[in-house]
Amino acid sequence: MKIARVEALPLSIPFSYGGAGARELDFCLVRVDTDAGLTGWGEAFSYNCRSAVAAAVNDMIAPLSVGWDVARHEELNAHLQKKLHIFGRFGITAFAISGLDIALWDLAGKAAGVPVHRLLGGAKRERIACYASLLRYGEPRLVAERCQQALGEGYDAVKLHELTDEAVAAARAVLGPALPLMLDVNCEWSVPAAIAMAKTLRRHELAWLEEPVFPPEDLRGLREVGEAGGIAIASGENFCFATQFSAASQARAVSYAQPSVTKVGGISEFLQVAKLGLRLAPHSPYFGPGALATLHLLAAVVPEARFEYYYGRLEAPLFGGWLEPRSGSLAVPQAPGLGADPEPEVLRRYRS
Repeated sequence: MKIARVEALPLSIPFSYGGAGARELDFCLVRVDTDAGLTGWGEAFSYNCRSAVAAAVNDMIAPLSVGWDVARHEELNAHLQKKLHIFGRFGITAFAISGLDIALWDLAGKAAGVPVHRLLGGAKRERIACYASLLRYGEPRLVAERCQQALGEGYDAVKLHELTDEAVAAARAVLGPALPLMLDVNCEWSVPAAIAMAKTLRRHELAWLEEPVFPPEDLRGLREVGEAGGIAIASGENFCFATQFSAASQARAVSYAQPSVTKVGGISEFLQVAKLGLRLAPHSPYFGPGALATLHLLAAVVPEARFEYYYGRLEAPLFGGWLEPRSGSLAVPQAPGLGADPEPEVLRRYRS
């Protein structure tokens, strides 16, 4: 079975997130058609960059992929990395490769008549506990309200994207001392500032402090913050390919490595990261095929980790109710491939 066509489908779907308002959420789905009549779906990271990612899929990835045997998807992944590195090994190139790779794993499962997690060694659980990944609200009152709402919906762990001690304190007051609370600051601080903030935040018993320094590849800085600040460090959503995670491991930079299947190089490269022996907490604030791929990986490869649920609501879900948590957890898909295809009407209505 060979690849007959590769196409990017850029989408923009309204997304609401409580007290922080609403915005358009970008998608770049990757559709792969085969000469056997099967279609696979993938997702390339595209928040605020969907046009560029779609161009990379259509102009760089597709011409090099048509004609390849679907069964050689891991070999194709390595081939694309080598051929395209001259245009920039990381970032948008890696996002586009990721989208194709996820679609090819979807096809592999469909061709075999089994869910992807069976191809990965089998699911070790039927449901995946989620943590509520809140957006940045900026006001302690709103943080407390969203935490209370998440608790009422069955979540028993929360991640913040706040920058102040007061906001973190508001969340901890709602969650109590026992429930896991994480903080992601999206590479906000210098190393000295991050160390100072970590010392201030230590009293809140954070499970981890995520991406505390800029640039995100400052591995020495990450290690210094962890050692001096006394909080476990998480990072890796902006790393691409296993080589960057290997460097982080050698530098003893992180306690939690966070590969993102839509950025790291797809399922194939995620598996290479898993072989490094790091403690994984996958980055997964997605609602497309990347979210489904993450569920399969969590079920079969990282059974101890939670799913990161981006705490908001799409105006039109791509998979009906499949990615709507019940009591703070998601079911592991059991149908062949990733387990669901995007709704055609949603693709038609929101294509951009």
